[in-house]
Parts: sequence; C-alpha cells; structure tokens
Amino acid sequence: MPERESGSRVLIEAAGVVKTYARGGETVSVLDGLDLRVREGEWLALMGPSGSGKTTLLNVLGGLDHPDEGSVIADGEDIEALSPRDLARWRSRHVGFIFQLYNLIPVLTAYQNVELPLLLQPLGRAERDRQVRTALGLVGLADRLGHYPNQLSGGQEQRVAIARAIATDPTFLLADEPTGDLDAKSAQEILDLLGTLHRDLRKTIVMVTHDPRAAARADRLLHLEKGVLLEQERNAAGTPRP
Repeated sequence: MPERESGSRVLIEAAGVVKTYARGGETVSVLDGLDLRVREGEWLALMGPSGSGKTTLLNVLGGLDHPDEGSVIADGEDIEALSPRDLARWRSRHVGFIFQLYNLIPVLTAYQNVELPLLLQPLGRAERDRQVRTALGLVGLADRLGHYPNQLSGGQEQRVAIARAIATDPTFLLADEPTGDLDAKSAQEILDLLGTLHRDLRKTIVMVTHDPRAAARADRLLHLEKGVLLEQERNAAGTPRP
C-alpha cells in the first residue's frame, strides 16, 4: 500500500508515556517512556508478544486508561487535561473502538447495538436512525437490522461491532485484534472492510494484531516489546523508510 503524503498532519501524538502496574508486591513497567506519532489518514499496525503493552497503549490513546507520566494529544486536544465528564464526551465523539470479542450486548439487536453510542449524542430519533442504517449498510448488514448476536456468524458480529464503532463518524479507530477470533475467510472479509474504511472514508486506524497478514494491510508497522517501540522507521513490508 502506498505511503500517505508526508505533509499530512499529526493526528495523535503520545510523548514520554509511562504506565506501570502493581503485581504481587512488584511494580511492573508496561509502557516505558513511549513516543508515538500517528498521521491523519494513516493505518498503523502494532505487533509484539503478549504482555508487551499493546492493548494498554490503545487504551491510553483512546482515553480509557491514563498514563502515570507523559501526554497524549489527539486531534489537538490534551486528553489528560480533560475532566472525566469531558473525556467521556470527547471519547464518544472522536474514538471508535473495535474489540477482538465484539462486546455486543446479546439482548439487543444489531440495530440497537449500533445505536448505543449515538444515544450519548444530542441527536433526534430520525438522525440516529439514519446513522445506524448508514453504518450497517457500509458493513454489508443492511438486511440484518433485527438480528440478535446469537443469530449472526462471528464475522457478522464483528461487522456489527465495526458499524457501532463508525456510527458516530469518529476521528480515528482503535482496533484490538479485530480478526483474532475469526476463521481465515471471515478475517479476510474484516480486513477488506477496514481497508475500505481507510481508503474510501479516509479513516485513521491504529490496530493491534498478532497476524502478519493483517499487519501487511497497514501503511506502517511498529513493534512493541517490553513497553518500548522498535522498528519505528519500517513499513508493514519491513522496508526501511528514508
């Protein structure tokens, strides 16, 4: 995939991010002074062994977790300076989360699951309905509005989860192992869908994955190990950047 223009603005910037956890009386370093820049319209893949801090980094970038030190500037907003209420509002407007295990509510239909984040925004019923139907149409599930999660395949459930993530037209998407629980065919379909969102809607995507085939779809690949980013100047194909 060709690189994005070098002049595109930096959308997300993490600087000096430190995150530690207490475990069995010991302090474990998860993120160790991490610096990261993600440009608008970029698809970035993060790889690394289990426990390397990939999910923690996504949570910090999305405002679900707070660093012990350092800053995160996203779309010009210092999210660490926001109050809990303002952070929740910022997150609902700017961030779309895609999880490995879908996190759909089983007693709600596909339509209702996708509608959930829109209920937090000042929208009328007609506008919510339009955005839900648009999102489900974009992921190819316009004919599954009334289906419950247990009536859908794994790939369809992940499509509903992606529709939920894009329903608010977020500034960027954070995807944590989006194909990790899928068979090869469904995984390919989900990667094709993410590619469409990236290419046609110009969505910025930060994706954690263990799958080299998924990482190869991205514009850039970074390797996270023991809380430190490695190979920052290499793209997904492993070719050194200038």
